[in-house]
Amino acid sequence: MHDAMETWMSRAHEFGHAHLLRYWNQLSADERRHLASQIQSIDFQELADLFAGTEATIDWADLSRKAAPPAAIRLQEANPKFSKAEALECGERALRDGKIGMILVAGGQGTRLGFDLPKGMFCIGPISNRSLFAMHADSLRGAMRRFSVSIPLYVMTSPATDGPTREYFESHQHLGLKKEDLVVFCQGTMPAIDASAGKVLMESTSSIALSPDGHGGIVAALDRQGVLKSASDRGIEHFFYAQVDNPLVRACDPLLIGYHLLAKSQMTTQVVKKRFGQEKVGNVVSIDDKAHIIEYSDLAEAAANRINEDGELSLWAGNIAVHVLALDFLATSAKNGVGLPFHRAKKAVPFLNERGVVEKALAPNAIKFERFVFDLLPLADRTMVVEGDAAEVFAPVKNAEGAPTDTPSAARNAILAQHRRWLEEAGVSVSPTVKVEINPNWALDEEEVRMRIQKPSSILVDTYFA
Repeated sequence: MHDAMETWMSRAHEFGHAHLLRYWNQLSADERRHLASQIQSIDFQELADLFAGTEATIDWADLSRKAAPPAAIRLQEANPKFSKAEALECGERALRDGKIGMILVAGGQGTRLGFDLPKGMFCIGPISNRSLFAMHADSLRGAMRRFSVSIPLYVMTSPATDGPTREYFESHQHLGLKKEDLVVFCQGTMPAIDASAGKVLMESTSSIALSPDGHGGIVAALDRQGVLKSASDRGIEHFFYAQVDNPLVRACDPLLIGYHLLAKSQMTTQVVKKRFGQEKVGNVVSIDDKAHIIEYSDLAEAAANRINEDGELSLWAGNIAVHVLALDFLATSAKNGVGLPFHRAKKAVPFLNERGVVEKALAPNAIKFERFVFDLLPLADRTMVVEGDAAEVFAPVKNAEGAPTDTPSAARNAILAQHRRWLEEAGVSVSPTVKVEINPNWALDEEEVRMRIQKPSSILVDTYFA
């Protein structure tokens, strides 16, 4: 034990981070164990290399010029490579055969919402007041009911959300899921470093300033915590992947899964048609015959606004963070040590100053490092892009009320509009002022609504179909 301690202490000194141990002699035994664990988890060489590369730049203008629209299954395509009927049949069969698991990424807190708990606990149901977690759990339970199968839910947390998320599911009877069908696992972390000197920042005398390593950290987390092996042992071959802040996601959508399987894709991504060129979504593009995602802030204006001969946007595909991933592709990536690139972001991070006082940063003072799951796309040999109808699949909850987009009220309105549309298409007259919300355990989609509605009817008061 003493030799091991000498080793990591020596590494901290060697790479210029002796300040991490400045208060060591003042710490309790528990505080020392905590700090030692944090220091031991740091790859100081990797951190030094990352800092040395902070000035390296990517020629986004050149990539923007090369960017072409991705090969995709379009909503209005006359002769798609695979028919909708083929894809549905294939996806439904995979679900019934127990080959699909669901990953829900839930590491974020509701900071931009003004909500100081894990975002998944934010209540969004327009009538039911169900939380985001409950919306996804109900959608998954609806799929299990429809296809007569148990589907495991893998929830990825961050260190900040892990404890509260586990407590939430426990206190809410796992939201109706069987205990063995719910797996909560935590993503890794990266230290924040001083932007000018590259020194690891401390948040207190006994703790390093750490932040989640991004949703791209999922590959390492799935492998490190044994999720890939346990899922494989269960017969899972593919994961349906979604983020917790989008309540319109249809859990384990058989159509998307079917397209993925028919194409023998290793990674499939669902996209929506951008409303305008510089919309603030990632751009799914093709560069040298490989699928990539270029963030809106990096895509050159001319490329973003490029118009085809038919008057439509050339780079039309907006990323909504809904994917299907082959388990063997993730396992191979983890085994081969495929390191997704780190993205750097300048942030204002509170830190312990040289006087031993926690100082609030008034301007961005630190570099945080994150990996993004979409960087798996160009690493895959076979990918698929599938367009979805934004009104049916995308209503993210990101910003507090008053923001121009992605607010709770916008998401609630999208849920209400979707469920009204399903009912009206089934022959139900809904009074214009009435709110209707449908739980997936009553009807998973418009098809099941039609099956439920046997004859024309009217709804005159707010109604929750559960």
